[in-house]
Amino acid sequence: MNLKLLFATLLLSATTVFAEMPKAGDLAPAFAGQDQDGKTVKLADFAGKKLVLLYFYPKDFTGGCTKEACGFRDRLGDLQTNNVAVIGVSFDSAARHKKFIEEYKLNFTLLADTEGKIIAAYDTKMPLLKMSKRVSFLIGTDGKIIHVTDALGAQGHFDEMKAAIAGLKKS
Repeated sequence: MNLKLLFATLLLSATTVFAEMPKAGDLAPAFAGQDQDGKTVKLADFAGKKLVLLYFYPKDFTGGCTKEACGFRDRLGDLQTNNVAVIGVSFDSAARHKKFIEEYKLNFTLLADTEGKIIAAYDTKMPLLKMSKRVSFLIGTDGKIIHVTDALGAQGHFDEMKAAIAGLKKS
């Protein structure tokens, strides 16, 4: 192997291994994923129209994830009043998402990221596990990230996102 090829391989590996989660002010990574009904949902679908509260979570039907999903369900009216669409993402399948939505009467989109492409783009994967960390991104109509929260508890996500949205109305 020649030296240039070795260096290029090492550089590519380093940028992949040490990728950083996007932060406020960054352009949100584009994504397309299958929702619970098998329809393709893209970030571009919301450009110029709605804010997107894109939240990543570990697994359907677990305590914290159910609390978070139900919390977004219960707050969706206020979020929609503020022109916000909610989209949840996990490694779970579309069929599992559909059951989760039905059981808890969720009223927003869940994307099945079984291959982890969206999770990788946002760098939310838990090390050594096929699960995402609990991270929420508020994305503006211009495609830029307005706020990121990686608080451990669901309540922290609700509170921070509410404050971020309220801050937008003031400016």
